[in-house]
Amino acid sequence: MPQTTETIAAIATPNGRGGIGVVRVSGGAARAIAKALCGTVPAPRHAQFVEFADAEGTVIDRGLALFFPAPHSFTGEDVLELHAHGSPVVLDRLVRRACELGARPARAGEFSERAFLSGKLDLAQAEAIADLIAARSEAQAHAAVRSLEGEFSRRVDALAQTLVRLRVEIEAAIDFSEDATESASQPKVELLFAEITARLDALLAAARRGVRLTDGLHAVIVGAPNVGKSSLLNALAGSDRAIVTDIPGTTRDVLRESIVLDGIELTLADTAGLRESSDVVEGEGIRRARAELARADLVLTVVERSAPQKTCTLPTEVPSFATCIVIVNKIDLDGAEPWRDERAGVVTIGLSARTGAGMDLLREELKRIAAGGESDGAFSARSRHVVALERAAARLSDARAGVATATPELIAEDLRAAQQALGEITGTFTSEDLLGAIFSTFCVGK
Repeated sequence: MPQTTETIAAIATPNGRGGIGVVRVSGGAARAIAKALCGTVPAPRHAQFVEFADAEGTVIDRGLALFFPAPHSFTGEDVLELHAHGSPVVLDRLVRRACELGARPARAGEFSERAFLSGKLDLAQAEAIADLIAARSEAQAHAAVRSLEGEFSRRVDALAQTLVRLRVEIEAAIDFSEDATESASQPKVELLFAEITARLDALLAAARRGVRLTDGLHAVIVGAPNVGKSSLLNALAGSDRAIVTDIPGTTRDVLRESIVLDGIELTLADTAGLRESSDVVEGEGIRRARAELARADLVLTVVERSAPQKTCTLPTEVPSFATCIVIVNKIDLDGAEPWRDERAGVVTIGLSARTGAGMDLLREELKRIAAGGESDGAFSARSRHVVALERAAARLSDARAGVATATPELIAEDLRAAQQALGEITGTFTSEDLLGAIFSTFCVGK
């Protein structure tokens, strides 16, 4: 692992005033900085009440100092934490004093990066720290903690180990080329392919659920003009977020609203009615609606009660993994009762966005979809994890298809590429550019 020689310092608590603020120092000079700034080096992992002094001996503040000697610290280096009053002026003076004594200001995410480089965390766990800090719901926080504890990483590592077993079988055919055909077609190889394919598919599905928990479920409301899309957004948001009129084509842009249902966040997007239009402004709204559909996790297709079509016919822009709910709106005009039906895997709900009748059925359905049926075992994930798993699945599929026709060398290369894609998730295989991009999204001090 790369070794760092510089000592870094930063404020580790949020901007603004508070009762307590924390300054964190990590690196080889941390011990000397503690001696000069606090007058002592606290006993390892024991909080000690001290005076923080500047170069002239003037007291900056009084507070707690904690010292974590390497390698038993978050970063794996000597770490000093200064717990002072949460005044931005006081905390800034403490950071400047630490820099006078040999530290430099830390980059965003540099403490977590050092923890990764020293082997304290793998890359997925390091990202889970940022996800935990950014959690906006209980479900997100719970999923981030599971990833931080290594749930996602363990499943990736177990998959990688099975892939190694498969590579051993395939590469044995290379070493014993005279039996290559027989070795590559052995039942054991096919069993390993079947096992790893099933486990990879399951992990990919779980990772997609993890992305939904981390980023929130992205739900898009679509339908013809004047079917009640904006009324549905207002009913779910609990406020008059969108303008509602009887005039078709009122919505010209994408309106977004975030809601939380039982700890699960949903981002709702109300879009322009999908139709052919010669109006330039409405046409741009329709174009944006189709772009919004291309990244939807969930599509709420709104139809009127009199519409003969009550099945989900999705536009081509919708991703294959998106879920659809058909909303039959305006049932109040007929005096009908709310209802829910499911046929061929498509849920249809009859409701009135104007009166609120049936909205409880929709909310329950949204919570069920967002939870993905695995709320207790969910872990946080990111889009890059899904991309890496999809790439691994594609190379595994190529290798499996090539068993009957390709040479063992080509199959082995596909399997190696699949293993490398898995390694990018935990950081076993990665690049400095990727690390820089990931840790730059962290807050300073973490």
